[in-house]
Amino acid sequence: MSRYTDKQILDLAANRILILDGAMGTMIQQHKLEEEDYRGEQYKDWHCDIKGNNDLLAITQPQIIYDIHCQYLEAGADIIETNTFNATTISMADYDMQAISRDINITAAQLARKACDEYTAQNPDKPRLVAGVIGPTSRTASISPDVNDPGKRNVTFDELVEAYKESCEALIEGGSDLILIETIFDTLNAKAAAFAVETVFEKLDLRLPVMISGTITDASGRTLSGQTSEAFYYSMRHIKPVSFGLNCALGPDLLRQYVEEISNVAECLVSAHPNAGLPNEFGEYDMEGPEMAEHINEWAKSGLVNIVGGCCGSTPEHIRDIANAVAGVAPRKIVKLEPKMRLSGLEPFVH
Repeated sequence: MSRYTDKQILDLAANRILILDGAMGTMIQQHKLEEEDYRGEQYKDWHCDIKGNNDLLAITQPQIIYDIHCQYLEAGADIIETNTFNATTISMADYDMQAISRDINITAAQLARKACDEYTAQNPDKPRLVAGVIGPTSRTASISPDVNDPGKRNVTFDELVEAYKESCEALIEGGSDLILIETIFDTLNAKAAAFAVETVFEKLDLRLPVMISGTITDASGRTLSGQTSEAFYYSMRHIKPVSFGLNCALGPDLLRQYVEEISNVAECLVSAHPNAGLPNEFGEYDMEGPEMAEHINEWAKSGLVNIVGGCCGSTPEHIRDIANAVAGVAPRKIVKLEPKMRLSGLEPFVH
């Protein structure tokens, strides 16, 4: 199987803005699956409830996941994310399924690979790529889960590394073209993921392009662990990602200023896949495709982005509208920063 290099991704992105897919969870919810659907034949006798374990559906309901991938490809997506957001051993422990984490990652990557290969064969001039998704896990390495004990931690850096290594290796085995470390709310988690990915690359003697996408958690403009967008970039730039950006938490209207902040400093491609607005009182997302596309069209015309898509609440209709909105708009030019010392705490320090 041919492997993509950073240069090949950069060459693709030099000519046009690339399209990432939309939300997997939003599409799964439309199927209104029940406990027995999640269990399938394979896990019908599982000892605890597993409804809501969307990543498991790669094994128990593969046709549903494959069809969702195809809907996004049909809508114009260039990059398809594997259905593995919570497939690390750490997150799978919520269902006592940590032992099958590896199988889920491999199978999910294979499903995305199959869909992408079929659409690439239909139009070889528009190659479709599989992004092996490594999510943030359900734990945070630098924040206490107990307000009364600031020093308490419920996961260590080494535990995160081990979990991420297994996921990364399985995603590569399943046929991923890229590794996407996404929805990062804690930079220490991201560093563990990056270290794990580099370790796997060395072990397998191969290298895939790495995408990193963080999450601004609220109007403060910071990640959950307190960093601004620019500081987060300086914390992670040493791994030389092919793209760096933001996703989730906010809609395109509120996310724009932080995407611009990264666009001004990122010496790589800039990605953004915002939510379809903020959730309403029922936890649903009301921003329709045309409105979302209008915002992202403005981002594109302002030269802020190279890769765009959707996160929570987005559907193939949103992605189609976004793809149409950025078609023909020149992609962002990668900046070349003058040599300076660029450090980061919670804020950037440039000297």
